Amino acid sequence: MSAWKLFFIYLKVGAFTFGGGYAMIPVFERELVMKHHVIKPESFYDTLVICQSLPGAIAVNFAAFTGYKLRGYTGAFASVLGVILPSFAMILLVAVFLFRFVEEPLFEAFFKGVRLSVVALMFLAGWKMFKRHRSGFGLFIIAITLSMLLGFSAHPIIVVVFAGVFGYTSLTVKAVVNHDASR
Repeated sequence: MSAWKLFFIYLKVGAFTFGGGYAMIPVFERELVMKHHVIKPESFYDTLVICQSLPGAIAVNFAAFTGYKLRGYTGAFASVLGVILPSFAMILLVAVFLFRFVEEPLFEAFFKGVRLSVVALMFLAGWKMFKRHRSGFGLFIIAITLSMLLGFSAHPIIVVVFAGVFGYTSLTVKAVVNHDASR
């Protein structure tokens, strides 16, 4: 896939997805996994987890990571430019022309609808990830994460680090047990 093709894919995603990076996840999946077949489903979710763990906007991280994976530095630059250009243009447009209309009932109603659709898109992304990882271990991690976030108001960074360390530790223990059992 050419850098230009990557640019236009990410431009389309950036231009027609409201609500930020999490709302873009189903669109990224449709474009890169289902339509163009340039990323395998397993690799898509692994990449998504990595990009969520890095500082910065998930859409930019995802664009840079996948663009680099597919076309090197040129692909990373083209993908990032494509995904941020629509937001930049929209912010510029709002700042210059539409700022005085923000409190109009029509605009408020539009953005209320957009916010609700973003919740649905985020739920869909979470549901798809849940379906891929519904083992006992996956359900345990989800339960621990929810209890840390909701019950103890833990900071999300602490939760992500804890889940990563717990996952790594359990994988290491499992590998040792399997190795010992094969002797």
